[in-house]
Amino acid sequence: MFDKILIANRGEIACRVIKTARRMGVKTVAVYSEADADARHVRMADEAVLIGPAAAKESYLVVEKIIAAAKQTGAQAIHPGYGFLSENEDFCEACEREGIVFIGPPVAAIRAMGSKSEAKKLMGAAGVPLTPGYHGDDQDPALLKAEADTIGYPVLIKAAAGGGGKGMRLVEKAEDFDAALASCKREAASSFGDDHVLIEKYLLRPRHIEIQVFGDAHGNCVYLFERDCSVQRRHQKVLEEAPAPGMTPERRAAMGQAAVDAAKAVGYVGAGTVEFIATQDGTFYFMEMNTRLQVEHPVTEMITGLDLVEWQLRVASGEPLPLAQEQLAIRGHALEARIYAEDPAKGFLPSTGKLVHLAPPAEGLHVRVDTGVEEGDEISPFYDPMIAKLIVWDENRDQACARMLQALADYRVVGVANNIDFLSRLVACPAFAHADLDTGLIERERAYLFPEGEATPAEVFLVAALAELLRETARAHEAARRDPDPRSPWHARDGWRLNATAVRALMFRVDDAQHTVQVAYRGDGYTLTLDGRAVQARGELDARGQLRVELDGTRMDANVIAAGRMRHVFLHGRSWQLAAVDPLHFAGEGGGAEGGLLAPMPGKIIALVAEPGSRVAKGAPLLILEAMKMEHTINAPAAGLVKAYRYAVGDQVGDGAELVEFEAEKA
Repeated sequence: MFDKILIANRGEIACRVIKTARRMGVKTVAVYSEADADARHVRMADEAVLIGPAAAKESYLVVEKIIAAAKQTGAQAIHPGYGFLSENEDFCEACEREGIVFIGPPVAAIRAMGSKSEAKKLMGAAGVPLTPGYHGDDQDPALLKAEADTIGYPVLIKAAAGGGGKGMRLVEKAEDFDAALASCKREAASSFGDDHVLIEKYLLRPRHIEIQVFGDAHGNCVYLFERDCSVQRRHQKVLEEAPAPGMTPERRAAMGQAAVDAAKAVGYVGAGTVEFIATQDGTFYFMEMNTRLQVEHPVTEMITGLDLVEWQLRVASGEPLPLAQEQLAIRGHALEARIYAEDPAKGFLPSTGKLVHLAPPAEGLHVRVDTGVEEGDEISPFYDPMIAKLIVWDENRDQACARMLQALADYRVVGVANNIDFLSRLVACPAFAHADLDTGLIERERAYLFPEGEATPAEVFLVAALAELLRETARAHEAARRDPDPRSPWHARDGWRLNATAVRALMFRVDDAQHTVQVAYRGDGYTLTLDGRAVQARGELDARGQLRVELDGTRMDANVIAAGRMRHVFLHGRSWQLAAVDPLHFAGEGGGAEGGLLAPMPGKIIALVAEPGSRVAKGAPLLILEAMKMEHTINAPAAGLVKAYRYAVGDQVGDGAELVEFEAEKA
């Protein structure tokens, strides 16, 4: 076994590899870019080496820098993770030249499977079932069009060197073929430096099923069963599960054997995944082989009880496979959800910023969280915006789905937009719950998954108001504790008034609508009135925003996190974002509710309203910040001079960033 390995990757997969290596007594070396200087994988590793600027092409993708880091630190092997250089044959060859073990397949296997068209030829020769199509070298547009006409529409045009959904076009009728081909070739050339394409029959309502294979240098090869990765958006996987619903033992054995045949055809060593497209009746066809560990490998680990990274290290160090095929078995069912910093309501646009609050569900036998970030870390614009992979296991699929819903309900993320609520709707969607799966499920169920015009429940505003009041009381108690006169009446937050009842208003805004909660103080709590309905409220709030609520005698748990002026309310497995409005600064439509010259939360500058060098009146709009699905106007706190803006339109800003250099007029 190796003494020390280098991980040529970052984020979640780097942390994942470090965890197993540490358990095995293997020291680890992390590499990092300038943007990742404080990243979790850097903090976890035994050593870390800076390899360049933030851009991946200047750091994580530079073969020479990775090799130099390995030699500098005495690492005997390199684990490439997934993405970046994991399937780069030049990197594999460079490791071999320098006498460093590449923890992955031989370069010949990477090369053979790197081209979709060449891989199809190899698989056809090995007897692996292929989707009807054209995989030849002649790229004459007229020939490709004739082949598509022969295959019959709809067809898929796919970049031969592609992956991740790039360089792929669905053509439903003959007259659209030429334009789709030209577009596909342009994207393929731009993304992969190769415009070679292949044509395949497009299967209606297909399922995406992949087989985990593992080979060693002694000629052994096994399959570790299947994963269903049908739930996708734009060819990107969203939810994965193992085993595949509805899989019969006979079909599992047939697909497993086909995957092993595919791996043996290229002399495969290490962890790999053979991906198949399958019809609803179970007929399956080879799609491609990923010559690396997959993002979704944890679901295989959960149903087999194995550590695939440990297997990788053992096989790469020359050991035979730990188990034979007949020793492998499936137990229970596992699901994986990818938690991303992205906004599903805006076409899944990535979100960047500081993770102001991050509280994953508790891990244990049934729940696992693989992540590369912790609270306080940044989701940067330079890399994939994955926050974590949430994996659950239980005895059967129904119970695993219930586990996933609970785990998603317990996940708290504040600071960036995220897809947790979307994933909860996806798991609860009747089509998914009943395993009615195909790669078009998300589009097919759009009405359920993207509900329009949802009103924020009244309970959310009441809970937010109660949290505000309890937070004020906690601050007052802390101030009293520090004060030389802790019994001063000025520390009280009980609403006492002489010959009167104290009533105040707490205002919150969602989109353009403002909601006011009237507060009357009682001895043991508050009377909260919203839209004419009065509720008796009391509760307890801890420092992490965890709130035990009682509304008219009904008790519930909630979580309310304050970030700038935003209040993030987590209640009943859902989350809502409210903007707290300060009535002392409110100046009507577009007024000072957003006033101040610091960013109230992470966001993006979408407009600069006032001209630099201009004089403005108090309350005049200066700039507009987009954050948490809403626009926030930053207004002049007084009459004065706009000297300069610190950021340009389109820039991402962090919480508390100084936005405007402003000089107030002297009284």
